[in-house]
Amino acid sequence: MTRTVYYTATTLDGFIADEHDSLDWLFTQDVDADGPMGYTAFITGIGALVMGATTYQWIADHQAETGEAWAYDVPTWVLTHRTFEPIGEQIAFTDAPIADVHAAMVAAAGDRDVWVVGGGDLAGQLADVGLLDEVVVSIAPVTLGAGRPLFPRRYDLRLTELAQNGAFACARYDVVGARDAQP
Repeated sequence: MTRTVYYTATTLDGFIADEHDSLDWLFTQDVDADGPMGYTAFITGIGALVMGATTYQWIADHQAETGEAWAYDVPTWVLTHRTFEPIGEQIAFTDAPIADVHAAMVAAAGDRDVWVVGGGDLAGQLADVGLLDEVVVSIAPVTLGAGRPLFPRRYDLRLTELAQNGAFACARYDVVGARDAQP
C-alpha cells in the first residue's frame, strides 16, 4: 500500500530551516545514510515526490551553486503559484489543491511511497485532509530559536520506531489526526 511520508530533519527546538531558509545547521551533523532510518533505504521505497515552492527554489539555488544535477528519477510535483523552469526530469508544477493532486501522485508511485520533501506547511496541508500517513524525523542536537517549523499546526502522532543515527535521534510516527481545527 502506498503511504504518504514526511521524511525530514529538524532541530531539537523543532525547526527545519532557519529564518533565512538556510540548512547550514543540518550539513554539519554526523549521519550515516546507510544507518537506522537512513536516506539510502528510504529513497529506494519512494515512487513520487511532492514539494512546495520554497523547497524547490532552495534546491534550484543549491544546484546553481554546486553544479549538482537533479537528484531524483521519479515523478515530482511542485505545489506553487509561481512560475519556475524545470531543473530536472518528470517535474510538474501545479496550483491545484493538494487533495486533487494526491491521487495522481499515489498512482505515479505505484507500489512505492510518496515523499513529502521539505516544508512543514505542505505536510500540514496533507495532514489537514487526512492524506499524510507517516512522519519520519531525524532530530539534530542543535537549536535555532526561530525559523521554519517542523509542523505549523498541532497533530496527534503515534510513535512506531526509535533509533540513533550518528548525532541524530530518529523517530517514526503514524499520523493519527489533527488536534484541533485551528491552523
